[in-house]
Amino acid sequence: MAWSDESQSLHVRVRAFVTASCQGRPVPESFDALAIDLVRFQARFIPGYARLCRSSDIDLDHISRSSQAPAVPSSVFKWVRVATFPQGEEEKQFQTSGTTLGACGTHWIREIATYQQASVAWARIALALRGRLPILVLGPSPEEAPHSSLAYMFGLFVQAFSLPVPSEEIYFVRGNALCLEALQRRILQCVDEEHLACLVLGTSFAFVHALDALGSKRCPLPPGSRIIHTGGFKGKSREVPLGELRSRMASTFCIDEKAIGMEYGMTELSSQFYESILRNQIAPWGIYEEPPWTNVIPVHPETLIPVEEGEIGIARIEDLLNVDSAFAILVPDRVRRVKGGGFELLGRFPGAPPRGCSIGMDELLQR
Repeated sequence: MAWSDESQSLHVRVRAFVTASCQGRPVPESFDALAIDLVRFQARFIPGYARLCRSSDIDLDHISRSSQAPAVPSSVFKWVRVATFPQGEEEKQFQTSGTTLGACGTHWIREIATYQQASVAWARIALALRGRLPILVLGPSPEEAPHSSLAYMFGLFVQAFSLPVPSEEIYFVRGNALCLEALQRRILQCVDEEHLACLVLGTSFAFVHALDALGSKRCPLPPGSRIIHTGGFKGKSREVPLGELRSRMASTFCIDEKAIGMEYGMTELSSQFYESILRNQIAPWGIYEEPPWTNVIPVHPETLIPVEEGEIGIARIEDLLNVDSAFAILVPDRVRRVKGGGFELLGRFPGAPPRGCSIGMDELLQR
């Protein structure tokens, strides 16, 4: 079977898995069965991944669980193209924001429909979205940031869930500047005219800018409104503890702190994770739900072996939506599984990336 036919078949299977999961029906096949076919496909068409499997003494023809497949360090996306298909066949390419050294990673997406379907379906469930509502984005539009996976995701949510209003009443970062007065006017319009709860989206640092600019002023959101923020403060000149940021948001926008939650995602993945508190207000902050097509496994930072239940490890994230790139990604974020499902996110691994994140780097980077 040609790579294109096999890729297309896998996308169809993944979308069927997503549909059944979101509708509460039995999935057409197990997570492991689909994942194993994915990694075998990726090893056939990504030479670096095939070398990683060989150097790890992993024979993909004889594995029975997805957790046996080697994970690709997320940093590899900065240095080499991780894709099963030739350049020019992609429908989208997403780029990371890079570092102070200038290196940015690229995630090449051959077929964006799988990403679109799953992102919207999981947001509808995890955020308990019903019907259309005003959406306010403290970020640029997808047209202004065409290679940002976050801008693209926010754009999908606008298409799926927003009231039909002009773009300038949705996106409030233009030309890298926060349009604070326009944001205030739009919030006032939602309160006085539309009488509908709002969904406010943005990066954590964008909210810091808005709060600093507002100072002691209040900008009350309509009752029932919620705020979802994402991203940390890596590379920023200032860092604000999450508890302090949440308290300031609640005070300035006049909403309950439990109406504020975080999204966890990254360019190298195609799936998103949301704090459980966004649909279960008795859940503690910092606990994230996994969509059924993902698996987050804490592993030892040096051996990459899964840690004992309740222990902290670095994140091995398995994502069925990554059909044409890397099914399993290794990320230097500290995580811990929690009883009852989900995982706790505990921040970046301190100091240099853990040794485990470098395992297999030579094999992956060879041309």
